[in-house]
Amino acid sequence: MPVLEEALSNGLQGTLLRPEACTGLGIIVLGGSSGRVDVARARLFAERGIISLALRWFGGEGQSPGICEIPLEIFISAVDRLTEVGCVRIAFLGTSKGAEAALLVACYDPRVDAVIAISPSSVVWANVGPGKDGFEWPLRSSFTYRGSPLPFVPHPAEAILSVCRLPPVSYLDLFHKSLAAFADQLPQASIPVEGARARIILVAGGDDALWPSRLFAETLADRLKANGKPVSLVVHPTAGHRVLLPGETTPKSTVNAHGGTDEADRELGRAAWSEISRVLGLTD
Repeated sequence: MPVLEEALSNGLQGTLLRPEACTGLGIIVLGGSSGRVDVARARLFAERGIISLALRWFGGEGQSPGICEIPLEIFISAVDRLTEVGCVRIAFLGTSKGAEAALLVACYDPRVDAVIAISPSSVVWANVGPGKDGFEWPLRSSFTYRGSPLPFVPHPAEAILSVCRLPPVSYLDLFHKSLAAFADQLPQASIPVEGARARIILVAGGDDALWPSRLFAETLADRLKANGKPVSLVVHPTAGHRVLLPGETTPKSTVNAHGGTDEADRELGRAAWSEISRVLGLTD
């Protein structure tokens, strides 16, 4: 299907992909801490009649250079844009820190109909990199809403210093140590998905070497089920942090350890796509 791509700048940054024939569904695609604007992934949906927005949410002109105190209003503005171009249903697809953001937005904006959270977190974490002021320390929240930082789980200084910086870097131990050290802060920092209206799909690999996404996904799923909310949990025991949806060829990071194997990552991606298609009503 022919797709028109429009580069966005200034207030809302990224690429808007508009198919020739639209279904009324729009999707906002969020990359993770790599900062990638995932146009290729957004195109998977645009080719199926879905207006897709591959959003740049940090690292752009006038934006925070790192994932530090990112206003959720950036993502809410993306929802505004999709409604302006005729979308009557809105979904988010986020990966890693992008999944953390997508889940949060669904908790604050009832217009979000669905969230696909790939390699997600169940809590808000401390910043990854500097904010607009250029400073990383002391640790700050990754996100804000209406000008106030969201409660977050910090990292113990000694755990940060113990991370081996030789690539590929694994942060898995750091996140486990942080969860243990700040267990008393987990309830306040938890993403309150049980209050979201959106239908949530959680996708995670059991061999994720970046952070324990399967633990996070299962925690979110358990809380949703306990509150009578429908949820889709798609896991693979040997897949890693990277999930390959059908047709994707994204290489593993050479900087960070992701775990998994090419085949396991693809198997998880195929299973995830099947559930995404079912929930969103996609047809090939």
